[in-house]
Amino acid sequence: QVQLVESGGGLVQAGDSLRLSCAASGLTFSIYSMGWFRQAPGKERESVAAISRTGGSTYYADSLKGRFTISRDNAKNTVYLQMNSLKPEDTAVYYCAADLSIRPPANWPPPRNEYDYWGPGTQVTVSS
Repeated sequence: QVQLVESGGGLVQAGDSLRLSCAASGLTFSIYSMGWFRQAPGKERESVAAISRTGGSTYYADSLKGRFTISRDNAKNTVYLQMNSLKPEDTAVYYCAADLSIRPPANWPPPRNEYDYWGPGTQVTVSS
């Protein structure tokens, strides 16, 4: 069975850094594009970052460019999200997701509703 499991969340202070990991199993990891999303209480789920099969293409939400970095290690079936200079408004549940679709330039990044698998999420809380 397909599983995505996030880890690395926790409680930190503003200005700190965290690295989230998402370990995949039950699928051929290297043929999936991967993404990170987040959802804060009372807010809609929003796209954070995405990375293509080989890591050659990435996407970041405009407000997060320069602070967050997505990467992947296909040999470990794992995608990462490095989060620096964290702010209280980054507090949310963070989810990873996998997309099997072929992604030419005109169809990048994957829309939220086209991801095939989702993890259960990990909580990130940033105090002021």
